[in-house]
Amino acid sequence: MQKKPIERLYPNLVTAVVNALETIFGEGLYADRVIERTLKSNKKWGARDRAFIAGSVYEIVRWYRLLYAIQGKRPRKNKEWWELFGVWKVITGNQLPDWDEFAGLNPKEILSKHKELLDIRRIRESIPDWMDEVGEQQLGEQWGDILHALNQPAQVVLRTNLLKTNPSALASALAEDGILLEKISEEAFVVTQRKNLFSTEAFHNGWFEIQDFSSQQVAHFMDLKPGMRVVDACAGAGGKSLHMAVLMANKGQIIGMDTADWKLKELRRRAKRNGIYIITPRPIDGTKVIKRLKGTADRLLLDVPCTGMGVIRRNPDAKWKLSAEFLEKVTGMQAEILNSYAQMVKPGGKLIYATCSILPVENEEQVARFLAQNGEDFVLEEERKISPTEGYDGFYMARLLRK
Repeated sequence: MQKKPIERLYPNLVTAVVNALETIFGEGLYADRVIERTLKSNKKWGARDRAFIAGSVYEIVRWYRLLYAIQGKRPRKNKEWWELFGVWKVITGNQLPDWDEFAGLNPKEILSKHKELLDIRRIRESIPDWMDEVGEQQLGEQWGDILHALNQPAQVVLRTNLLKTNPSALASALAEDGILLEKISEEAFVVTQRKNLFSTEAFHNGWFEIQDFSSQQVAHFMDLKPGMRVVDACAGAGGKSLHMAVLMANKGQIIGMDTADWKLKELRRRAKRNGIYIITPRPIDGTKVIKRLKGTADRLLLDVPCTGMGVIRRNPDAKWKLSAEFLEKVTGMQAEILNSYAQMVKPGGKLIYATCSILPVENEEQVARFLAQNGEDFVLEEERKISPTEGYDGFYMARLLRK
């Protein structure tokens, strides 16, 4: 855990953090939704106040198990959530103000207990027992380094929309808004100093999308060419569909499919902003839509539902919402999607299977099982694994050629 610079605490901001934590853990809501709702509750908060609230909530959610282990119990009452906040502040090098809410905390005892617990990996890295066991079983000696990487805050990565601008022009435009970038590829930047990216003229003009560097590799991996028919069968809000359209020079057809209509509406909105007109959103409301596309796709992307174990650094509350039962359930869903959707690929076309998980049971084992059943029709061309230790999200992708 990184030491934080010593900062002055303000009661109204800490109250907002504590109330958000109570809601996240008490009601089982997603952290990003609760933070969004919290920030909207007070329009007087400035950028620094908002950053304090969001950053504090995410970090305490990330280190939840370590913090309550130091505290000696899981918080239930409002007072105990205040104390948990205090524990976090102490172990990150801050002095607590003389407030009634922190009166029962002894910083020396907190630091001593913290030191004792650092020898226990699942507590030191703040992770549930079952997840630590699965990670070690699946990834062996790599797991310790991967787990540590998953606890580092995620970087914000932008992808330049090359249909509308170029990286140099984008960097210059955002610099005028006080947003500084570091180039990491021909189209991608890491944001090194950020303000509200979504309020910039560059964003409203469709010059960039926020997309992690690992996620950006999927479209490149698909071996796309202008004029192709591509099916993105688990498109969601369409981040990868948008990138595909850029690589296809806005020529051809991309069918963006999903079971959630609200996600497809978001895809339509994003495509319009990006100046992309080759994407056709199509809801999956039964098996007929898949049968109609049988044997028609030059490329089929199956970015399937998964545990998201590769993106825990940006979704830390997933550690506390995932379960061994969900892992078993989602691997069954993945196998079903692979087997039923593969029929959309035409002979000579390619199926790309992808997840934002790092577990072999969701990745190479799924592909191997599929090929064992469908080896007469498909052959593995290439697979790629991206570890969180590389600095970005963990991802897996495999490209299969239909004979």
